[in-house]
Formats: sequence, structure tokens, C-alpha cells
Amino acid sequence: MSAWQRYRDLTGIDYPIVQDGMGPQPTTVLAAAVSKAGGLGTVSSPSIVETSESSLRTRFRAAIEYVAEHTDRPFAVNVPVGRVETGELLLVSETCIDEAIAAKRDGGRVGSQLVALTTSAGYPGEFISRIQAAGLIHQAKVGSVRHALKARAAGTDVIIASGYEMGGHTHVNGVHTMVLAPQVIGRLDCPVLVSGGLCDGRGLAAMLAMGAAGIAMGTRFIATVEHEWHQRFKQRVVDTPEWGDAVFQGVYAPCRGLKNPGLSRLPDALARMSPDEFQAWEEGEMRRAMREGDIENGLLPGGQVAAALDDMPTVAELVTRIVTEASSLLGLAGATAPELLAPHGAGVTH
Repeated sequence: MSAWQRYRDLTGIDYPIVQDGMGPQPTTVLAAAVSKAGGLGTVSSPSIVETSESSLRTRFRAAIEYVAEHTDRPFAVNVPVGRVETGELLLVSETCIDEAIAAKRDGGRVGSQLVALTTSAGYPGEFISRIQAAGLIHQAKVGSVRHALKARAAGTDVIIASGYEMGGHTHVNGVHTMVLAPQVIGRLDCPVLVSGGLCDGRGLAAMLAMGAAGIAMGTRFIATVEHEWHQRFKQRVVDTPEWGDAVFQGVYAPCRGLKNPGLSRLPDALARMSPDEFQAWEEGEMRRAMREGDIENGLLPGGQVAAALDDMPTVAELVTRIVTEASSLLGLAGATAPELLAPHGAGVTH
């Protein structure tokens, strides 16, 4: 059984396409659209610096319930993991993990459709067993072979190998996708998704041929009709030229975003603000771009693949295009494309 078939059986999705988490602004409308199209939509954590536990729980649960109300297909949630100096999980991380577990355990429509929790930006360690005990698939997003092995040894169900070219929070010691992916796929016995620099059927075909279970995309999904971020932000992604991205200091780790005048304010903010103040400022500047469309002064998380994008399709059009192209390429290469990409429950022999 192929890695994709194993992942399809785990999640119940139709196509090996996953939407990456993209906080701190919601991705609820987008997640519903991706799941409707046969992929795995993902609800992003609503904040990375929120200090009000009740507010965070309410906002996160509302986003989860929104997706369940707008599609009858499986979906996931993404929670960035951060820790204080003593090693304890940050309030925002623990609260969102707890709320996702509660949503799953409460059952009903939400409980049946919420199938996976993805952790990113750090090691969830002691929370993996709690996530799985609730009936959720645990997916760990990592940027190195050693971290992939560590997560798998702790019991993680699925690894997302994310290359350094990815947008948003990336890695201190960057390894690019085409170096990282084959190593992780070759060393692990669980399904491996690949993220970073992927946007089309060529990327999906390449990863499936490499033995991956599928691909995860963030930046490509920003530039879609349904994504609820501001139109100016989305168009800025499409208009990004080659070499139009940069890596800058982020809350949990370095962050890759699109170049703009707003980046020039980072050195001063880092110099005069405490770590907590900087985290709040950085999230606010990201929200300003995502929500208000201030693409000159806000911060614009985005990956290198933005330079390869030239349109803004609907999510359904994008997923269909990627799957069709990948099937054609794999067929030309002599692979069993129908078996790899047949929808869940379509009568494929396992």
C-alpha cells in the first residue's frame, strides 16, 4: 500500500493535498473550501500571543465550528508550539491543543469531521498521547531529519517535512525541500507529507513518486478566491517577483515573508522591545497586512513559491488542476496514477 493510500485511509480525504496552517489571521473560509474540494483544510490558530484563555478558546472553537458547518468533509487544526524558559508549553499553545481535544471529544458533527491536529514550530512532546487519546491524528511539522525521527519515536502519526523555502515560521538551520524530503521519507515508516515550494501538479507528482503521502501548501492557497485575507495581500502574493522574499526574525523561529518597506522597521523593534512586546507587535503587523491590506507597512508572511504564481483561481479549480496535472505526469512516467489519486472509497483495491 502506498503512503498516499495509507494517509487517505487515515484521514478520509479524496486527494493528497493539505492546506498548511497560516495564522494568526483565520483560515476558516479557506479550510472549508479546501475540504470541500477533496483536500484537507486546516483551521489556523487565531493568535500566537493571546493571553486571555477564555477569549482564545472561544475564538478557536468558533473557527472549528464554522468549518464543520460549511462542509461535511474532514478537516484539521494547526497549533504552533512555543515554550517558556522553564520548558512549559506557552498558554496559547496549550489552550488551543486543549480546545481542539475538547471539540473532538464533544462529538457531533465537529467531532466526526475534525480528524487531525498539526503541531508546528516546536516539539509537542507530552501532548502527543493526549491528542491521540481523543481520537485525533497527530501531524508534526518539522524541518530536519532529527526532529522527524524524534517526533515519530514519540508516537506521531504523520510527519510534515517542511523545506526552508516555506513561508511563515521556518527553521533556524534551514534545509531545502528537495534535500529534506527524500531523507525524511526514506527514514520513516509513517506517512510523510512535504511542504515548502510546492504549488502545482508537477510538485505533487514529484513528491508522490518520491514516496510521500502528499503535499501541504500555504502560500499557493493564499492566492485563491475563497481565502478571507485582504485582496491586496492576496494580489501581492501573485505579483511577487523572483527574489521577492526575505527571512526575518519571528516569534518562535525565523520567518519568511515578502519584501516590503515594513521589514525595515524590524531592527528597531527588536532593539527597543522586550520579547513579549516584540511578539505582540509582530503579530499585529501581520494582522494589519492580512486584515486591512496594508501591504506597505505590515509584515507579509509568504514563501519563495510566490514568485511562481500568476493567478488567483478558486480552491476547487486549483485542486482539480493540480490533481489532473499530477495524474497525467505520473501516467506518462509509467506510475499507477489512478491508484495513487483515486478518491477515497472509489473502489481502489488495497
